[in-house]
Amino acid sequence: MSLFHPFAGANRFKSSFALAALSLTLTAGAALTPTAKPRQEPQPAQEDAALLEGYRHVEVASVSDALEQIAGRKMYLSHRMRSIFPTRFAGFALTVALKKETNHDPDALKGMLAAIDQGPPHSVYVMVVEDSADIAGMGGLMGTAMSVRNFSGAVIDGGVRDVAYLQKIGFPVYALGVVPSTSIGHYRFAGSNIRVVCDGVEVHPADIVVADPDGVVVVPRTLAPKVLVLAQEMDFKEHSMYAVIEKLKSIYDSVKKVGHR
Repeated sequence: MSLFHPFAGANRFKSSFALAALSLTLTAGAALTPTAKPRQEPQPAQEDAALLEGYRHVEVASVSDALEQIAGRKMYLSHRMRSIFPTRFAGFALTVALKKETNHDPDALKGMLAAIDQGPPHSVYVMVVEDSADIAGMGGLMGTAMSVRNFSGAVIDGGVRDVAYLQKIGFPVYALGVVPSTSIGHYRFAGSNIRVVCDGVEVHPADIVVADPDGVVVVPRTLAPKVLVLAQEMDFKEHSMYAVIEKLKSIYDSVKKVGHR
């Protein structure tokens, strides 16, 4: 005689089924339970974009003063470096060097052009033409290529030509002067994305180059966030002073009241 109730097998089946159903319910519930998303760190590209946006809206004079306070050195280009039209831009340095050398090599300046085609958006083409302000480092063709590749601008320690066309397309260039000459046959490409000294200022690849009608400043990449914060504070303080000067009609009393930046 069986010791089990005739319905025991069915009951066990029902119990097993119930347990399985409960397990599935719990599993599904766990899958649907919201979980905390991992904190997303700012990406380098986002940080770079935010940094450039900040520098585009701060005055070069403030950047220069902030750099002098933080780094203790001059990082602005001289009064000789002038723009071909009033402009304002900020971007990452793409450095190029040309070495003085008479030659008949059709490929002597090939690297100068390749640097443009390989340059990322928001680059500033920083070219040093060795020992000559009377040789045009760039002109309309190079400016057009930089423009369509979304470069921010160019800074030439040398001359520039085709100025009317560069003005027409609105591509900003700072240079030591306007000259009709060519570098072909007189210079050889000496390297790109290397350290250069542009108008007396050391420039490394990816340093931030900031320009406005007051001139050009080079910000070392490692100092860029700190310099921007101080430059923005200086901008705010100076802009606030204008109304105080107008009210008091005295710059001495205004500085005494607000403080010098």
